[in-house]
Amino acid sequence: MKNAFCRRGAAARTLACGASLMLLGAMLPAVAHTAGPVPFAPYSISTFAISENGYTVPDSITFSRNNVFIGYGNGGKPDGSGGAMSTIVKYKMDGTVVRTYTVAGHNDGLRFNPATGDLWALQNEDANATLIIIEPSTGKRQTFVLGTGPHGGGYDDLVFFGNAVYISASNPTPNTQPGLVRFKSKDKKVKLTGILNDNASATDVTSGKSVTLNLTDPDSLMIDPFGELVLDSQGDGELVIVQHPGQKCQNNLVVPLTSPLADGTVVGDTTADDTVFANAAKGTLLVADKGAQTVYAITAPYFAPGAAYSAIVSVTTPGGSTVVGAFVGQTDLTTGFVTPIVTGLTSPGGMAFIPADHHPSLVPAFVVDEANKCP
Repeated sequence: MKNAFCRRGAAARTLACGASLMLLGAMLPAVAHTAGPVPFAPYSISTFAISENGYTVPDSITFSRNNVFIGYGNGGKPDGSGGAMSTIVKYKMDGTVVRTYTVAGHNDGLRFNPATGDLWALQNEDANATLIIIEPSTGKRQTFVLGTGPHGGGYDDLVFFGNAVYISASNPTPNTQPGLVRFKSKDKKVKLTGILNDNASATDVTSGKSVTLNLTDPDSLMIDPFGELVLDSQGDGELVIVQHPGQKCQNNLVVPLTSPLADGTVVGDTTADDTVFANAAKGTLLVADKGAQTVYAITAPYFAPGAAYSAIVSVTTPGGSTVVGAFVGQTDLTTGFVTPIVTGLTSPGGMAFIPADHHPSLVPAFVVDEANKCP
């Protein structure tokens, strides 16, 4: 099995090799439609929260030391039209509801800022996007209008990267503009600087070849254990790794994802939503199953630190004739292969790995800053 923190050459300084997969080869579980979620040993699953009190369709998940925040889109249109309204619910760590916040538009991206204690919420991933920053204790907020970007769409997810904020630009038309931007604001005026174009050059991790990206669905955004940005292009079934974003030495990598069919054969056409990293051996992996109106908690005796987990919406044959049910899997970032750990889901989307100590930062800010410096 591969070590969770192995790397390719120092010159490439790429993401960790695929973390130790607990289910391999003949042990691969068959992925099939079921009546409910089915975990594979050593994983267990339970319910953390459900849609209730008028809020529905859970998606994005973030957390602080003491609370979990979940965004409910309530079935609103992704461009915010038709009076779309979303609900953000604040929970205790045991799933008890503390309070709710109502925001205009369709919430998609949601991130707690550990440096300021504020909650950042992105609305309207298809067009007419807004960013609302909420003070959790009082509910006070400030709103930034991001609008419809030069890519023709909205904005989906965000991460805090040292002293910078990066946002994914979703629903591109055409897909030749930035799919990843840096956010800055001054006196409520917004400046968005392009970091990665949808048609940028990248190295395919699985083949080592240089390719031209063709991102049609930039979506979720995360930081890996080495302080590199990981952008999920959902409909394209691939992860894009951006090293040293915005620097002269910026380097782009792409990992095409593959998954097993029910008979164990490996195919492409894997549609993925969130990918998160286990940054501790002990913790809980939360996943929002939008179709089931439920947020599940996945636990295990031990998580391999650095392991990547992805929410897989569907897998089809190259001809599109076979559809595999949605699942959560452990992702090998050297091969792109996603090994199922929980099957029988309906429409998994937002995810978060919460360490046992509840620390909200994936990596300390100083580590991220060091990682972003050119060699």
